[in-house]
Amino acid sequence: MKEQPAVVFDLGKVLVDFDYRISAAKIARQSRFTPAQVRELLDHSPLLFRLETGLLTGEQFYGEVCAECGFSGNLADFCGTFADIFSEIKPMTAMQATLRANKVPTYIFSNTNSIAMRHIRAKFPFCANFDGSVLSFEQGAMKPDPKIYAVVERMAGRSGQDIVYLDDRAENVAAGLARGWRTLLHQTPEQSIAALRQWGLPVDLSP
Repeated sequence: MKEQPAVVFDLGKVLVDFDYRISAAKIARQSRFTPAQVRELLDHSPLLFRLETGLLTGEQFYGEVCAECGFSGNLADFCGTFADIFSEIKPMTAMQATLRANKVPTYIFSNTNSIAMRHIRAKFPFCANFDGSVLSFEQGAMKPDPKIYAVVERMAGRSGQDIVYLDDRAENVAAGLARGWRTLLHQTPEQSIAALRQWGLPVDLSP
């Protein structure tokens, strides 16, 4: 009997939604920056890249942000505010739970950071229901760098068509497709569930 393919999920915008405007508004209240300036610092500056590739620890990132914008809160305040921007996309986490219940291996594959993951793991029990996680800050590389895709293949013990990959960013999907993975540019839960059903995966969420 042929083994099941592994289903690999991006995290942000696939399993959890997020909005940096939430943390930017809160941090701005304790800094000299406007919310727009804080958002630019958190979401688009080289600081976040360094955090998400493991070049900065959470503590170092906090120190750099304080130096840039004058944030006056302590480290615990910052981590809570910075990370409390996520909400669960329940149709997608329900689909993943159905896959696991049917013995399909599933993995998280994400460009993320230690502060966010600590918060997500504490807040969302679904995170404990995966066979493994490949996270950029732990690997020192970010999607779409091919070397982090190779880590997924080693962890899953699969390659090519035996990996099904869902991500909301076209460049990340393209890097998976280049390795022969079955890929899906995630847009809505309904679309993704229908696509996996067409590929013969057990994703029926009906009672």
